Amino acid sequence: MDIFRLDQGTAPLLISLPHDGSQIPEDIAARMHPAARRSPDTDWHVTRLYAPLAQAMGASLLRPLASRYVVDLNRPADGHALYPGRRETGLVSTIGFDGEPLYREGEPDESEVQRRVNDYWRPYHAALQQELARLRQMHGRVVLWEGHSIRSRVPMLFEGRLPDLNLGTADGASCLPSLQQRLEEVLRAQDRFDFAVNGRFKGGYITRQYGRPNEGVDAVQLEMTQHNYMDEESFAWDEDKAAVLRAAIERLLRACLG
Repeated sequence: MDIFRLDQGTAPLLISLPHDGSQIPEDIAARMHPAARRSPDTDWHVTRLYAPLAQAMGASLLRPLASRYVVDLNRPADGHALYPGRRETGLVSTIGFDGEPLYREGEPDESEVQRRVNDYWRPYHAALQQELARLRQMHGRVVLWEGHSIRSRVPMLFEGRLPDLNLGTADGASCLPSLQQRLEEVLRAQDRFDFAVNGRFKGGYITRQYGRPNEGVDAVQLEMTQHNYMDEESFAWDEDKAAVLRAAIERLLRACLG
């Protein structure tokens, strides 16, 4: 069973796209509402945005095949909340970003949650750890870039419209100050997209868990609003918009390489 795709590069940069997958196994999909089977909360087309950049820059690229509805790879395996006190989806969520239930029957019980963790979560994280170790052995230091996208308006999670680009470094804990400074300079130098740094999105589990700047791993999350490269209702790709956004992402990634 294919769980993920890993394209290994030679640069000290690993791009992880943990919410890129949209596949839902039939035994799970059969219990879900029809709308949920479309996996609408997928980070749509992020591989299409990042893959050309990874190839051009020699970066490694890791992404899953399964939907975040199967298991959320950017949540801790014990199910603890990322933002305590706020409403959010979980490790194996039973609601979507619209607050509506995903399942019409047969919500996953504790044993099923554990199976999904073992079958999907653990292999992805093992691959991520192994690739970070390989790149660190080659270069001594590596940047882990967490690529995400989300609808520009998600009332369950926040009020109003999200900024176009949301940079998260766990309030500065997941990367060196010098790297965060370079990235902020890139964001300030452009005038196409509005942005926030450690705002509503500070970085999920992967950023917080693997960002260990004192041990040679800098981790950064970028959450982008989808209206800048696609139609948020139909999920249709918009090449003209995507080209502009990809250029902005490239400048950020190149800042990671110094």
